[in-house]
Amino acid sequence: MSRPLVMIAGGGIGGLATALTLHQIGVPCVVFESVREMRPLGVGINLQPNAVRELCDLGIGTDALDRVGLPAKEWALVGLNGNDIYCEPRGLLAGYRWPQYAVHRGLFHVLLHDTLVARAGAGAVRLGCRVTGYETNADGNVTALIERADGSSARETGTLLIGADGIHSAVRAQMHPDQPPIHWGGAIMWRGTTQARPIRTGSSFVGLGTHRQRMVIYPISHPDPASGLATINWIAEVTVDGSEGWKASGWFRPIAIDDFIAHFEDWRWDWLDVPALLRGADVAYENPMIDRDPVPTWRDGPVALMGDAAHAMYPTGSNGASQAIVDARVLGACLVEHGVTAEALAAYDDRLCGPISQVILRNRGAGPFGLLNLVDERCGGAFDDIDAVIPPDERAAFMAGYKAAAGFAMEALNAAPPTIAPGARVAVPA
Repeated sequence: MSRPLVMIAGGGIGGLATALTLHQIGVPCVVFESVREMRPLGVGINLQPNAVRELCDLGIGTDALDRVGLPAKEWALVGLNGNDIYCEPRGLLAGYRWPQYAVHRGLFHVLLHDTLVARAGAGAVRLGCRVTGYETNADGNVTALIERADGSSARETGTLLIGADGIHSAVRAQMHPDQPPIHWGGAIMWRGTTQARPIRTGSSFVGLGTHRQRMVIYPISHPDPASGLATINWIAEVTVDGSEGWKASGWFRPIAIDDFIAHFEDWRWDWLDVPALLRGADVAYENPMIDRDPVPTWRDGPVALMGDAAHAMYPTGSNGASQAIVDARVLGACLVEHGVTAEALAAYDDRLCGPISQVILRNRGAGPFGLLNLVDERCGGAFDDIDAVIPPDERAAFMAGYKAAAGFAMEALNAAPPTIAPGARVAVPA
């Protein structure tokens, strides 16, 4: 094979960010995605400043992101009686060189897909094609085994295969056949969106409650100028005994508000009416909070994992999608340095697998929401003076530790050179 080809299993956020990066550095690639049609599915996610930096370097700037979300202004934790535990400005207001964005996941996903197709052509994404496994070849190349939506099968050979096929990754399952099953620690999440007036700054991410029972609330659209209403993303969560595993059928299903609202029926303050917010939703979904145990490597010769296939993590740090974007950019930087080779995948693995495995475990321990655990342990979640419960220096140190581990400590990020130098290209045969 004289001309290299990188095959990408999975057309989610990570897979599309990888394809956009490869196109930018001049590496031919193709994305195999199992769905027949790209549709804007899902609810809200956050893009941390480290990911927004990479998107800007890809030519997807704030004008595009404003069409699918809005910049976050504040991150706050609030106790059971409505008093602040911790709050801080986010993005540009905090001093970052790049904003943090809260976006509608589905709209953002479609934005990435449409941008890739506009730049690389419709053939860059093959829908209705699921990668079920791979074969490494004697010449160093790799063959992807593909199952089409019509029931037929195919084999495609390329130089490298990137497994971006999510938490249920077939590529990972082959790479690590003895991996433990998906891990569930007992937290159940109900997700939805409601048209409502934004609270606090108008673009605040608010975590409310305790580690056993909490809400996460933030807007994912600019307010309508006429009504003042925005699309408010919410997550309602309780933790139960998970020792017997997840018993419901499937990992994600629609659910009636009445099936879970009793947990939050009395959560009313002068600045927020949680039951009204929940009842205003058009639809709600239930899913367990799940992740996978870290694995010792994300690489098998010419095959590598990225995104949720590599590091599915609890959403407590709001950085799963951000890390997938960073994965794509680090992978691109390694290809620029080492060419379209297995050595590039080894360099990528060396840079990210160990540190991000630690973030998985840190998020399992509640990530930045661990402050709620401390408040609950020390006062049961209700207080008049938070400084008497957790001193300011202790709260600040806790948050700084998480940001450093997750890769968006402000001073380090602001001072870091671009992951991929402007104009960098990989020399490939014609």
